Amino acid sequence: MKIGILGLGLIGGSLGFDLRSQGHDVLGVSRRESTCQKAIALGSVDRASVDLSLLATADIVFICTPIALIVPQIQQLIEHLSGATIITDVGSVKAPIVNAIAPLWENFVGGHPMAGTADSGIEAAQRNLFVDRPYVLTPTNTTPPQATAVVEEIVRSLGSKIYHCQPEQHDRAVSWISHLPVMVSASLIAACMGETDPAVLQLAQNLASSGFRDTSRVGGGNPELGVMMAQFNQQGLLSSLQQYRHQLDEVIHLIEQENWTALETKLQSTQKARPGFVE
Repeated sequence: MKIGILGLGLIGGSLGFDLRSQGHDVLGVSRRESTCQKAIALGSVDRASVDLSLLATADIVFICTPIALIVPQIQQLIEHLSGATIITDVGSVKAPIVNAIAPLWENFVGGHPMAGTADSGIEAAQRNLFVDRPYVLTPTNTTPPQATAVVEEIVRSLGSKIYHCQPEQHDRAVSWISHLPVMVSASLIAACMGETDPAVLQLAQNLASSGFRDTSRVGGGNPELGVMMAQFNQQGLLSSLQQYRHQLDEVIHLIEQENWTALETKLQSTQKARPGFVE
């Protein structure tokens, strides 16, 4: 197939590597000419340009830009495409994107690969990034089944685990396991930086090990992405944050009351629940 990728960062670049390895003709578009040249040199795409018209002959186009740019970029892109072209995106929020694009383009399939690293840019792209990772598709009642089938076939070829759900369901789910952790992790770092004794703060930084590294990783990631999560999934994230605050208040209360039995019961419950999410 002739596959277009709009946005040559970590996700777009990684898609390019895997799709080219399968023999597809991969066309890339980026805002920067330097990124286009790097993508070609690295072998992520066959051809690249800053001009959207390069994608005019693509059978399917993956939109891999930051969330805020997905809708405006698609609005510009469709001026260059035939009606048969399939468009899909990789945004981590789905309802606002699907609701905006579905009326404009019949062959649109919302998507979200649950894969990535703390790094960004074409230099961070890697092969086999999507193997054994969840890849969510959010077709609606008006999405042509054939368009969904084509996207499924490509996603399956990446080695991903395919899940289907409604856009709104997706956004509620990722608010818990993706967007909330970013805000919690960032708040952890900010709280630690609130230590007023410089010697104690320095000691804490020196002593920080795997526990702090694990819990602070996503909070130390791309600020632009964190803001977009909050902006485009505001209600889902607020609901999750409020529930998290309730849980924190409960833990504070148990410690204040020195109710160690109840605290242990709570920690036993969370110990049992964790494998349902990560194993």
